[in-house]
Amino acid sequence: MGVALNEQVPEAMNWSTENCTISRTMDILGDKWTFHVLRELFVGVRRFEDIRARAGVPRQVLTERLAALIERGLIRRHPYRLPGQRERSEYRLTQAGMDLYPVLVAMVQWADEYLPLDAGPPIEPRHRGDCGERVTVVMKCEAGHEPAPREVAFRAGPGAQRR
Repeated sequence: MGVALNEQVPEAMNWSTENCTISRTMDILGDKWTFHVLRELFVGVRRFEDIRARAGVPRQVLTERLAALIERGLIRRHPYRLPGQRERSEYRLTQAGMDLYPVLVAMVQWADEYLPLDAGPPIEPRHRGDCGERVTVVMKCEAGHEPAPREVAFRAGPGAQRR
């Protein structure tokens, strides 16, 4: 004789994922090379050949990723010309691109915690200027509380669609 379990179905099962915020974001950022390109831009590397050399991105892949990031509004081209050479482009972050900076810092923070290197972190996010202290990403609700991850729940928002 089996024991009847009172199985509770998670509330999320009632909602569609057709217009998922995470899926839309991963459509832009979800491959290895895109975040490598963004990493270079965040640290001030702006020129095609410099990005390619530092990140090890194949030329065609870099061309495609830069075009996609421009199309999505995360970066923009900025022309420059070295003496005696043709005009070229540097790539600079837009506000939408800069707003991804906390995501990069969170990734570094997570990797330093769960994928540490024996010699210590190869990069550290630091507050510029006189302070110089390490920067971390913290979740905060609109009332100013800093909830632990298990104290945060995703709830259906105004754009949610029932399954």
